Amino acid sequence: MATQDEKARAFRALHQQETAFIIPNPFDIGTARLLAHLGFPALATTSAGYAFTMGLPDFRVGRERMLAHVAEIASATELPVSADLENGFGDDPGTVAETIRLAAEGGVVGGSIEDASGQPDTPIYDLGLAVARIGAAVEAARALPFPFTLTARAENYLNGRPDLADTIKRLQAYQEAGADVLYAPGLTSKAEIVTVLGAIDRPLNVVMGLHGVSLGLAELQDMGVKRVSVGSALSRAALGAFMRAAQEMREHGTFSFADEAIPYTAISEIFDR
Repeated sequence: MATQDEKARAFRALHQQETAFIIPNPFDIGTARLLAHLGFPALATTSAGYAFTMGLPDFRVGRERMLAHVAEIASATELPVSADLENGFGDDPGTVAETIRLAAEGGVVGGSIEDASGQPDTPIYDLGLAVARIGAAVEAARALPFPFTLTARAENYLNGRPDLADTIKRLQAYQEAGADVLYAPGLTSKAEIVTVLGAIDRPLNVVMGLHGVSLGLAELQDMGVKRVSVGSALSRAALGAFMRAAQEMREHGTFSFADEAIPYTAISEIFDR
């Protein structure tokens, strides 16, 4: 069984290799094990995907339950796991630092902190506070006995502020604060991704599976992207199939959806290993 330090070093090495890698986002123990079975090199949790399993919208789970969830995912496989830690579950930099420490205690080897405040009137933190929060997360990560990979997220595009110049300014500031990986979810074009890549010198995570830009791994790799995640897309794909099946039963009284279901024995055999 790999130690946390070994997982952390393996995860860090993925960002330093020449090729890009996909880090898919399970939303429970079962999907984590399925993704590991398929041979992915690492996993990342999704706050939205997990919230949906609880019958909640995103950002309503709370730190205690979310940390328990990411610890479950970290213990479900031998793969390195990076945690979606939302905005650190508090405005204060000290709270963000504590969240990093608690997540690490749960077994993850990386995590992301975003600059979205959760407040409708001021959805993005002032840059000074945002940088202080990332700085506190970096300090907490560096104090750990293994190389925790900290991802800093600039959330402009997901909060109705498609301001590329400000997004780059923020990513550069988070880079200077010590973030290991940078991430601006919601970039809308290949040109925007290329522009961001030209303005930073840290690995960039790009999310696919959102409405808008859709690029393959090979094309993203050629551009210089190092890491590709899918956020809540796997969760939404599963829920989409569930809803279509339920609607078929309710509206037509038929069950053809089962023709596309994975066989019972196949799932049982994977989980019996």
